Amino acid sequence: MAYGEGKIIRVIKSRRPKVVVIGGGTGLPVILNALKDQNAEITAIVTVSDDGGSSGSIRNFINVVPPGDIRNVLVALSDIPQEEKNIFQYRFDSSDSFFSGHAIGNLIIAALNEMHGNIFDAVQSLSKMMHVDGHVFPASNEPLTLNAEFIDGTKQAGEKEITDKDKRIKRVWVTDTNSDDEPEAVLPVLASVMQADAVVLGPGSLFTSILPNLMIPNLGQAVRETSAEVIYICNIMTQLGETDHFSDSEHVAVINNHLGGNYVDTTLVNGAKIDMSKFNPADYDAYLEPVKNDFAGLRAQGSRVITDDFIDQRSGLVFHDGKKVAREIISLAYEAMSRRKRTDK
Repeated sequence: MAYGEGKIIRVIKSRRPKVVVIGGGTGLPVILNALKDQNAEITAIVTVSDDGGSSGSIRNFINVVPPGDIRNVLVALSDIPQEEKNIFQYRFDSSDSFFSGHAIGNLIIAALNEMHGNIFDAVQSLSKMMHVDGHVFPASNEPLTLNAEFIDGTKQAGEKEITDKDKRIKRVWVTDTNSDDEPEAVLPVLASVMQADAVVLGPGSLFTSILPNLMIPNLGQAVRETSAEVIYICNIMTQLGETDHFSDSEHVAVINNHLGGNYVDTTLVNGAKIDMSKFNPADYDAYLEPVKNDFAGLRAQGSRVITDDFIDQRSGLVFHDGKKVAREIISLAYEAMSRRKRTDK
């Protein structure tokens, strides 16, 4: 019997662990898909500062929170038949000039946003229609603009414009796109973080998918104050224009610096060798090189390190192995539940 297994079994009988995943981009649905197979209560808090592709176009015309990441997360957690998911994800061909490049799901989210008057209620309504197993919360009820200051002192607004600069980023922050009000997360978002057993950051673009959420002042404060285990899923590869030549400890240092302290409790790090011959990095300019390991640097920041073969490279590109990552997350969530149970006695 593993250490603490008896206590964990007793906790399992009382309730499911509460896991909150914060982020955006293509990595988030991989983890959420895998977590669905675990006995957990899942909440996804999704970035709302994307300004590229179909999301950016809809945002510019309709003034709505960008729907693309929300759409993908809804599909990942939905229990509707695959055929219906395929319809929701269908993207119009470029020859359809009026709808060119738009995903049907993005249009539906935009329509529900108009009907309900805000994106939060729109997503909750659509979650019910799509039989979502868990909760999907936009990080903010208002569209946000990502801002960056580079190492050379220059500044830039807009996610796409920031990455296109291909400069080393010093810091990022978010502003309300339509007003001078301070960005904020709504109460259910904050409550989910405070009540969580595990809060998961990533995987995803460090400066454009993860940090925009943490830079919403009251959401960042909730992550700092939660008693949950704060877990960072470190990216496998560095990313052009964001994390060129970063080690795993540098990824965590950026998060901690933006939060104002060492708040990442555990970092999941890939320890397997990547077969670079399976894909040509020149064809995929978002990928530069494998993230280097710096375990001493992680521990110096107070972060526990869990390393394993976390990669799935069957498609040629390299992704996280969702099942392995999900198992580690659930294990850490149960540990946190046990600690909380002992503390409450």
